[in-house]
Amino acid sequence: MRNLISLADLSRSDLAHLVARAVRLGREGVREKTLTDRSVGIYFSKSSTRTRTAFWAAATRLGAHTVTYGPDDLQLVSGETLEDTGRVLAEYLDALVVRTNGPVDEMRRIGTNSRLAVVNALSSDEHPTQAIADLTTLAEEFGALDGRHLLVVGEGNSSGSALALAAALTPGLRVTVLCPAGYEVPKDVRDTVDRLGDNRAQVEQITNPADVQGPVDAVYTSRWQTMGVPKEDPDWLAAFEGFRIDEEFLGRVAAPHTVFLHDLPAVRGQEVTDEVLDGARSRAWRQAHHKMTAAMAVLEWCITEVP
Repeated sequence: MRNLISLADLSRSDLAHLVARAVRLGREGVREKTLTDRSVGIYFSKSSTRTRTAFWAAATRLGAHTVTYGPDDLQLVSGETLEDTGRVLAEYLDALVVRTNGPVDEMRRIGTNSRLAVVNALSSDEHPTQAIADLTTLAEEFGALDGRHLLVVGEGNSSGSALALAAALTPGLRVTVLCPAGYEVPKDVRDTVDRLGDNRAQVEQITNPADVQGPVDAVYTSRWQTMGVPKEDPDWLAAFEGFRIDEEFLGRVAAPHTVFLHDLPAVRGQEVTDEVLDGARSRAWRQAHHKMTAAMAVLEWCITEVP
């Protein structure tokens, strides 16, 4: 079994395979139930609409049996260690999909058993399967990622970090991350991006919207209050003034072919306006569909011997 806990653990060819497979599943649908009679556990300690349902749909459409766990369903709440939980679940499951508010290190502790594949469905520091869905949406839209420029706007959260890591593994893809000062992608993630890209990754961090070098091929944003976690500064919204994606913002950075992405859920009127989210440029709903095709590609890759 193979884990997918961080994009930093993948090779360029691994990521390219996952994106290409997800694009193909989006185009052709499921032609073969590659996970027939496999067992997939889905453990979410935090709320989720899209990711949890996407992994359930992905597993069942590929023929697997599923079991879902809520925040109080595993003996972790009574003190069992992450390592012991993973060891036990390896007796019953082929894969465990995990969402927590903790760091990826917690998932690595669950994933120490080689007979259980562990998939990061969102940690406090990275959302790798979301980035695969995002790249899938762009690859479907443009045919290739080489030469494309993605502008990621808002907080440098788990989605922004994952996209920066993905860009380091995707030759020719340029990513500009635009965040308010104090809300940037963490330095350790940027250092990992440099390492993965051999210091040639086309990933730039900026804090002033006026510094965006357009036109870009896609504009991406996420909700500013990640996973509903309160920010330390009670006046934090003031720092995000000018970062909302509206028609005026797009008018400064977009070309006629530019598309808009949002990983959802959206706080309408805060990080994006209705006109943009529901407009002709928006691919947010197709992007949500690709959370499922990306989940299919990831589960296949983790559980089977597909390259």
